[in-house]
Amino acid sequence: MKVEGRGHGKAIGQNAAAVSKRAGIARITKSTDPSDYQHAPGIAAVMPKVFPDGFIVAEHRHPRAQLVYTTTGIAEVIACQSLWMIPPHRALWIPPDLPHAMRAHGQLEMRTAYVDPRAYRSATPNQPSLVNVSPLLRELIARASSLPIDAHPAGRDDLVIQLMLAEIEWSPEQPLRLPSGQDRRLVRVCDAILENPADQRTLTEWADEVGASSRTLARLFTAETGLSFSQWRQQARISAARPLLASGRSVIAVAAELGYETTSAFSTVFRRFAGMTPSAYAKLSDSA
Repeated sequence: MKVEGRGHGKAIGQNAAAVSKRAGIARITKSTDPSDYQHAPGIAAVMPKVFPDGFIVAEHRHPRAQLVYTTTGIAEVIACQSLWMIPPHRALWIPPDLPHAMRAHGQLEMRTAYVDPRAYRSATPNQPSLVNVSPLLRELIARASSLPIDAHPAGRDDLVIQLMLAEIEWSPEQPLRLPSGQDRRLVRVCDAILENPADQRTLTEWADEVGASSRTLARLFTAETGLSFSQWRQQARISAARPLLASGRSVIAVAAELGYETTSAFSTVFRRFAGMTPSAYAKLSDSA
């Protein structure tokens, strides 16, 4: 696992990124340092960048808003005590100056649009918001990623950027909220479940493990995460399921790996939290 700190470090390529052949655009060399995009002359500039599986970008923020889009792999973004899984058929809008962190699931080819917040005349979301990526928006992002950072703000290139921003439609889909809390006993339990979502230990068994009564641990979950122990564990399992399904694992295999006794039980819980069945989610990722 590689970690990228506040200085943004390097992913694949120190000062260059290859634009995916999949988009049908010639390979280009372009800065992969986000700071180079914060004062671009145009209303937006798109940075292509590749991250290896497991790469972590520590919490950071940018003066410009971001539209985070991936062509391959899944980006896990944590912001506002919520967890967002971004497969290729979705993008995530992050408001300016909002702290966020990211982790790559699978080799991650990203195209991030850094947008001047003054570009929109109407109000934009003040919290992270999912965006449905239409075929047109996908192609516009690909085209914009081939443009130089200092593209002329009044030329043909600017029309591409303007159309890209106009094509953004906010999705009503909500994030998977998975706050950890502050109490050291609670954090130990949460970290252990995230490490092994299939762990079947009860609240009482976890309480014994961390040196607390079951009543105290239950109170900590409710007070610090807003969720019961059972709800938190279910959400942790669904969080773990999404990248597995998107990577092509079968629903049966994912259900077993996450500790569900039956596939139907897993499907019921997944649909309740994700708004669709596991098979439907997997098909969406396959079709991107």
